[in-house]
Amino acid sequence: MREKIGVIGAGSWGTTLANLLAKKGHEVTLWAYEQELVEEMGRTSVNGLFLPGITLDPGLRYTNDLAEAVRGKGMVLCVAPSQVVRKVIAQLLPSLAVDAVIVSASKGIELDTLLTVSQVYEELLPPELYRNFAVISGPSFAREVAMEMPTAVVAAAADEQVARRVQQAFSTPYFRLYTNRDVVGVELGGAIKNVIAIAAGISDGLGFGCNTRAALITRGLAEMSRLGRAMGAESATFAGLAGMGDLVLTCTGDLSRNRTVGIQLGKGRLLADILGEMRMVAEGVKTTESAYALARRLGIDMPITAKVYEVLHEDKPARSAVIELMGRDLKAESS
Repeated sequence: MREKIGVIGAGSWGTTLANLLAKKGHEVTLWAYEQELVEEMGRTSVNGLFLPGITLDPGLRYTNDLAEAVRGKGMVLCVAPSQVVRKVIAQLLPSLAVDAVIVSASKGIELDTLLTVSQVYEELLPPELYRNFAVISGPSFAREVAMEMPTAVVAAAADEQVARRVQQAFSTPYFRLYTNRDVVGVELGGAIKNVIAIAAGISDGLGFGCNTRAALITRGLAEMSRLGRAMGAESATFAGLAGMGDLVLTCTGDLSRNRTVGIQLGKGRLLADILGEMRMVAEGVKTTESAYALARRLGIDMPITAKVYEVLHEDKPARSAVIELMGRDLKAESS
């Protein structure tokens, strides 16, 4: 089925997914915040700012007008950074079709409210539109998908028919989607893995080895699952692509922006200097702050997240954070 799709956000992931959808034969309009980027992509069929070296499908359309991007579209994919999702959705809401499927590929927790992205949408969308809401998450570096390397992710929606429609719209021979009904679990996996990836990067930057990284990934998964269960997510979700899969990728891959931030912190650089050199958003920096506050609100023990927060926002030396993690009271693994 050929869809009319609006894609909001022309970063590396938004551009990659828009290109994938256009190459599959859908009618796709990609919205970019930067007018000069819209003009560049229209002229060269390349997003030189966020996805250099990848030629975009000639059928892809570009706009700087949010209303134009979503008007008359049967499906809208939002790939805006999590901290600006509320503002973007509020602006485009009057132009959404009443029966549009809304798909979120944003990964994070809103800092001011401590709401997950789906909870932000639930606040903003009328009930008839929120019934058509879905999220996409999983282990997927944009550049590898853009290069058509085999990738598997999850499409989650409360309504199985919505999830299947998203699955059909996005699936290609190199991009495989599984369906899931656990929206909260899938999006928490995509958010918290960025926090743990910063921790893994700090470990690498300090010169620690594979043992340390494996411990951080495994105990990070425990933290993610603990928070998820407290918020009504299913434990099985965190053993799948949106949990363990995305966590392993982001904690080990050289293309991970969050791991890169951690590596530089481990080497002793200042956070402001690191972020000042990055063109794309490292979602884990803000998510660490919101996840730390959310864990405290819910009374959930998340020691790795707490130490990453102290390194990022309280100037704790990275090596001291690791020493304090290792020196915590001894306990059973399941606790």
